[in-house]
Amino acid sequence: KMSSGAADLRQRKKQNCTESDKMAPEERNKENSKLGRSPKYMLIQRFAKLFFGCLAAVTSGMMYAVYLSTYHERKFWFSSRQELEREITFQGDSAIYYSFYKELLKAPSFERGVYELTHNNKTISLKTINAVQQMTLYPELIASVLYQASGSEEVIEPVYFYIGIVFGLQGIYVTALFVTSWVMSGTWLAGMLTVAWFIINRTDTTRIDYSIPSRENWALPYFACQVAALTCYLKKNLNCSAEKFCYLLVSASTYTFMMMWEYSHYLLFVQAVSLFLLDSFALAQTEKVHEVYKIYLFSLFLGYLLQFENSALLVSPLLSLVAALMLSKCLQMNMKKGTFLSRLLKIMYIYLVLTITVTLNFLLKMFVPHKENEHLLKFIEVKLGLNTTKNFTMNWLLCQESLQAPSQDFFLRLTQSSLLPFYILVLIICLFSVTQVIFRRICGEPLKETVKLEDGRIGERPEIVYHVIHTILLGCLAMCLEGMKYLWTPYVCMLAAFGVCSPELWMTLFKWFRLKAVHPILLALILSMAVPTIIGFSLWKEFFPRIMTELSELQEFYDPDTVELMTWIKRQAPVAAVFAGSPQLMGVIKLCTGWMVSSLPLYNDDDLLKRNENIYQIYSKRSAEDIYKILTSYKANFLIIEDSICNEVGPVRGCRVKDLLDIANGHVVCEEGDSYAYSKYGRFCHEIKMNYSPYVNYFTRVYWNRSYFVYRINTVISFQ
Repeated sequence: KMSSGAADLRQRKKQNCTESDKMAPEERNKENSKLGRSPKYMLIQRFAKLFFGCLAAVTSGMMYAVYLSTYHERKFWFSSRQELEREITFQGDSAIYYSFYKELLKAPSFERGVYELTHNNKTISLKTINAVQQMTLYPELIASVLYQASGSEEVIEPVYFYIGIVFGLQGIYVTALFVTSWVMSGTWLAGMLTVAWFIINRTDTTRIDYSIPSRENWALPYFACQVAALTCYLKKNLNCSAEKFCYLLVSASTYTFMMMWEYSHYLLFVQAVSLFLLDSFALAQTEKVHEVYKIYLFSLFLGYLLQFENSALLVSPLLSLVAALMLSKCLQMNMKKGTFLSRLLKIMYIYLVLTITVTLNFLLKMFVPHKENEHLLKFIEVKLGLNTTKNFTMNWLLCQESLQAPSQDFFLRLTQSSLLPFYILVLIICLFSVTQVIFRRICGEPLKETVKLEDGRIGERPEIVYHVIHTILLGCLAMCLEGMKYLWTPYVCMLAAFGVCSPELWMTLFKWFRLKAVHPILLALILSMAVPTIIGFSLWKEFFPRIMTELSELQEFYDPDTVELMTWIKRQAPVAAVFAGSPQLMGVIKLCTGWMVSSLPLYNDDDLLKRNENIYQIYSKRSAEDIYKILTSYKANFLIIEDSICNEVGPVRGCRVKDLLDIANGHVVCEEGDSYAYSKYGRFCHEIKMNYSPYVNYFTRVYWNRSYFVYRINTVISFQ
């Protein structure tokens, strides 16, 4: 019976767009004549609503971008800093991304710059890499082209142009969330509330404060645009021109998102699962959903070609799932209706798709040569408790805050801003309504062509059902890994704001309670205006003063020890020198000095991961000879010891770098429930500071300050 309903939906979809476009004005004219309103009056009213809504959306995005720029200036004093001091604010992998942007601008031509990045042998010693492919440097390529093509060299400094683009994209991000909530609720008041919650919960909605050049800050605005376009595309009774526009926007934003972030196909996989469940319960027009699947396939194919034949896209779960869905559809279409096999296929549809997906993914990984982050699969095994390991890299990843379960503070912050309670309320109402709709579909009741306010059936709107499923799936991921909250929380803001501003949601609730004392439609309209207004005033009263205090406070980020170290390297170190140390520091050295390093803070390459683990041995309990052999194997000339790592006093014992190294090296002895580090050698980073043999035979101290100790690695070993 559910399948017959799906057939009805397909038949409705196949109606000529021009017919629906002609019918819509006639229906609106009849409705307007009943209300005593002229078509001209209604046209002006709709235009005014659209104009002021768009103005509010664009203004919200621009104000957020200005807010980020102002906050960044107050935090780092960027305008009063020298270039070296500005660059030090880029830490870890952010420093690497910005360093390649600088190299592109210094190249004699754009073509030459791209060639040097794709055949890069001046960054990591003894290793030639395709930096564009391995580090997804397409944002830097675009930024450098825009900077040079726009003639901005004489107007603005490169660093301001770079961070300005990122802040501008964050403004687009907020605007897209505004539009999504507006499209779902029908009022731009929901968009305003979405933006307010997003900014107030900025700690949990974005990482822009800590890592401006990170890939997700470039990519997620495009994903938000894709979600906004997809929301509009899934709506019922959409006119032909609007549907085509939304389809083109979904296509363009999906492909751009895939090019900007190496992990984008995993997030699109979650979205594809949401659409698959939506289609399985026959709650959306099947043709529309399958058109989105085709967009995925096209984006994967084009991405594979333009990302230097990136095999990770071929073995991605997204490709396997979409191929399985397409194959299942072909089987259904080619099988004669009414037969036993066709009925069995409909019942076993979900199981069939999952089976084909897993089988295809297994076969692709077997036959396609790939380096698809094998450490990621091992990490998932250990995270789920399916395996244990002493491996340094795995345990180090498990200790990262972003890869642990979210803390209670996260939920407390969302509750204090009233976001979490309203999200749970909206989610429960929508879930119950969707469950009712699915039950009706099973009983053979068809979906209504148009859902009116008085019907109180918010669960029949496909775009609402999609967002409910999507936020639940993202929420499950966020409950496992705190870093996933940056994907989940923005859509929590959007869904909660839509719900409290939607008369349909309140009407759905009143239908269940069967209100008779007050007219339910009138009460729903009143609450959809009153509740968000009350929330807005309470948020304004409590959080606006805090935001203004943030912008007025002059914070100071200054790291004199790192500035002194970079200055010494630029003045004293040979141009051909290779530096070894922690990957995070090596990224800053590469950016600030341009010198070659032995490792980088990148975690998508097995060779680099092994390098990082080997060089981290300078903080372990191993002999001077062992460390010397490791460093010389990477042609390192200088070693930098960081006091903050060597004398680290972490909040969680067992998660410090030196503790993880002791576990990996088997230097931990357990006695009576306590663990102790034991080795016949002292900790290298401590012993080397003592300046006694054999350490002085292998290493010579050439510079030090409060935070860093720099040693030249002797090419000739003297034993005296």
